[in-house]
Amino acid sequence: MMETQALDFPKIDAVLRANGTGEVTINGTSHPIQADDEAAVLREALRLITDTAAQLGRPVKVTTTDPDGQGQIVVSPEGAVSEAAPVKATTRRQKDIVTAPPITSVPEAIPAPVEPSPAVVAAPVEAVPAPAPVPGPVELAQPVTFASAVDRPQALAVAAEAVAQEPATRRSLKETSFLVSAPVLEPAARGWRGTLTRLGFRMEPSPEELAEREDIRTVSQHWPGPRTVAVVNRKGGANKTPTVVMLSAILARYSGAATVAWDNNESQGTLGWRTEQGAHNNSVLDLIDSSQTLLSPSTNAAEIARFVHHQTSDKFDVLRSDENDEGDHEVTAEEVDIAHQVLTRYYRLIVMDSGNTARSANWRQMIHHTNQLVVPVTAIEDRAEAARLTLQTLESRGGHDAELARNAVVIVSESTDAKRSMSGDALKRAKDEARRIADGFAPHVRAVVRIPYDPALVNGPIRYDALQPATQRAWLAAAAAVAKGF
Repeated sequence: MMETQALDFPKIDAVLRANGTGEVTINGTSHPIQADDEAAVLREALRLITDTAAQLGRPVKVTTTDPDGQGQIVVSPEGAVSEAAPVKATTRRQKDIVTAPPITSVPEAIPAPVEPSPAVVAAPVEAVPAPAPVPGPVELAQPVTFASAVDRPQALAVAAEAVAQEPATRRSLKETSFLVSAPVLEPAARGWRGTLTRLGFRMEPSPEELAEREDIRTVSQHWPGPRTVAVVNRKGGANKTPTVVMLSAILARYSGAATVAWDNNESQGTLGWRTEQGAHNNSVLDLIDSSQTLLSPSTNAAEIARFVHHQTSDKFDVLRSDENDEGDHEVTAEEVDIAHQVLTRYYRLIVMDSGNTARSANWRQMIHHTNQLVVPVTAIEDRAEAARLTLQTLESRGGHDAELARNAVVIVSESTDAKRSMSGDALKRAKDEARRIADGFAPHVRAVVRIPYDPALVNGPIRYDALQPATQRAWLAAAAAVAKGF
């Protein structure tokens, strides 16, 4: 095999960066690479590595690094590329679990030679009835013995004849579809592995890419009946509105299900300011006023567009709160019921923004309709404490509220404070604080996800495509954690 011939010398590291540059380091000597695209970077890297393998006259191992992580490949003197066989390591958890193999046959017991006493020789040999069959593996308390050397082969022959006479067990055709092949794993599409695949070398996806595929599969599911997500924190500035926008965008993009983000602020919320406005100024109050028409069997689905604001890039709709500065109307519990009834007719997924008052009628009625609770928090102590108190309030109410708190997803963002200087030291402190807060919530909720700082989330309308790749990946993981609660 090519890999078994490859040695760890020379030490070769190859880096493929997200900005289209790369680097090959051979025994400490760096070879920077700049090219027009990833494929060109990789071709130049492979040329350097292949030349090294040709000079040595044997394959070489290469440690690869890309945005997805690290891996190992083997490159031959002819330029052929293959996977380096992973080392099968026993994890600590595997060492702790010991599985005893089932007993599939009865071992022969060879008794130690003893001098037979006269009483044993003189006694007639009595036939011993065969034991009743016992299903499954059997653990014997004592070894099987035979009365004499004559009985032993005779008993074995009887047992063999009984087994031969048992009817053969046939498998039902309903048990398995043996004519259908298992799905073929798609080759790698990202990083070193993906670029190698595009150059004609079929490479398996990395663990990071497989994890991303699983998250995409999770958020792409359709569930029977509508699902409602409530995003709550009693403290303002806790990142509630960006969380609503990002969860709505990801769930709508990947699932294709009709999704609406609803600003359930009791008076005037900010969701309308952070999203795209449609060709009208209608809000939740207008939808409630027209609820009888919207719930009429004769009304078609397109009529909902008169009341919501479609996000052309991220494929979800927004139901705004009342933005009339002269009005003083506060949404009631009954109005929440009416709006929720309308939206569940037109949408499969509802993501609700909320105000800061857990005692308000519309807040409590929102919780009544919620299937999955999401608690966002920034890496600031008072926001984290407000999140804890929000969960504590729900837990103390018992019943459905308490179950939502125990099954909540906490999303910890490193920082969205535009006034804070995002120098290297500030970013490190934000990361450390986010990690500390996440670790604190982890024992009390179902899932905790950390989101890196991204300037695209600070001000103005939020667009998924404007985020950095690492931020997009983190929000995908957050949306998958939410979807698992559906």
